[in-house]
Parts: sequence; C-alpha cells; structure tokens
Amino acid sequence: MSKIKIKRTVCWFSCGAASAVATKIALKKYDNCVIVNQDTGSEHPDHERFKAECSDWYGQEIITIKSDKYEDIWDVFKKTRYLVGVNGARCTTELKRKVAEEFINHFEDREIFGYTIEEKARMKRFCDHNNERIIECPLIDEGLDKEDCLGMLERIGIEPSAMYKHFKNSNCIGCVKGQAGYWNKIRIHFPEVFDRMAKQERELNAAINKTYIDGVRTRVFLDEMPEDMGNMDTEPSISCGLFCIAASDELNNE
Repeated sequence: MSKIKIKRTVCWFSCGAASAVATKIALKKYDNCVIVNQDTGSEHPDHERFKAECSDWYGQEIITIKSDKYEDIWDVFKKTRYLVGVNGARCTTELKRKVAEEFINHFEDREIFGYTIEEKARMKRFCDHNNERIIECPLIDEGLDKEDCLGMLERIGIEPSAMYKHFKNSNCIGCVKGQAGYWNKIRIHFPEVFDRMAKQERELNAAINKTYIDGVRTRVFLDEMPEDMGNMDTEPSISCGLFCIAASDELNNE
C-alpha cells in the first residue's frame, strides 16, 4: 500500500490560547501549513486584535472561513428554530463543522488541533473513531495544559482575547452550551446578550439550563434563573469546535 501524500497541514485557529500555541508549534515543524479561523459572526470584537497579533507572530496570514448561509448564531436560531439539545448545538454544526467540511480534505490534509493534555483521553477516543483523518495534537504531545498556553502568550507579549478576562474560553458571547454559572456571568458582563438570549428562549419555548426539583429534571428559563444559581468561579470551560461536535456524535451513536 502506497504512503499517503499529505498536501497541507491545516491548523485550526479558534482565537483561543491553546490553538494559538498549537499553531506555532506546527509552524516550526511543518512548512506546508495553512492557518484557518472559522468566523461565527458572534465572537468578541477583540478577537480581531488577537488574530492580527498572532498572524504577526507566525509571520503568516490567517485564513478566515465563514458560512454563506448564516450570518451568526442568532441567524441560526431564527432559521432552524433550535438552540441546543442531546445532539449538541446547532450553531456549532452550521457555523463550524459544515464550513470546515467544505474546506478540509480528510485524506490529504493533516489537521492540527489545539487540545491540551487534560483532554488526552477524549482526543485518543476521537482519533480511534476517526482513523481516516490525519490528526495531530502538539500540545498533548508536549504535555502542555491550558495554563501553560496562557503563560506562553504572556511571555511573548500577546494578550489573550478579552473573553479570558471573565471566562475560561474564547467562544461566542453567549454560548448555548454554557450552564447557570456561565450565564450568570454573561448577565453581569454582557447584559444585552443575556436579555437577547432570554427572549430567544421564550420565542422557541426552549430553555438552555436544567435543574432537578424534587427529583424531576426541570427547565429553567434565563428570565427566571436566580442570580446566584450555579457557581461562577468553577464553571467548566466550554468546548466548541470540530472535536466537540464529533465527540457528541460519537456518544449519541453508541
């Protein structure tokens, strides 16, 4: 059997600290890299500053790809009438996965993912179920965690996206995969987004958050959610991207 010839190394750059460092490692290792950012239309405007500074650091352009069907997450919610459920978030499917699938060639492109050592077990499982793809995770190979990546950016003088001032991720402002503690932070720092999502929930009769009342799983709409619900300090980071949605598909197919 002939050896597969890899034509490109595609670095998935999300404007997060981890993907930024993973991309730099890949650039030092390979000379056929393209750096790709998926624009959802709903992320913090400071992402543009971060992307420009990283592009200077890399000495290479960052390509932006975007859905030609949806403008942003709100457009997805309006047209699909769906927020989030057991199959994940529809906005991730439409604004990230489908856009990426149009760009990538799984049989000729090497993919660089910015997943860290904390995610090693999940990433191995994902690779085992997607063995037709050529995947590398340089942060896992180097034993680096999320804090390591933030520290590296600090040492070279690149300030992470403004989202990191309040959250553990650089996702869209108002991620439907977030839970109570996350949304109470959104209520504080981005009240207009909180109010808009609360109205969106009511329009679709769909609540992002759930809780148990007397042993019964119950929906909690944002406009009725107590301001002290959830733990804002320990709210987990939220994965949003190709690996996230593929892992969701994997679990739902088992």
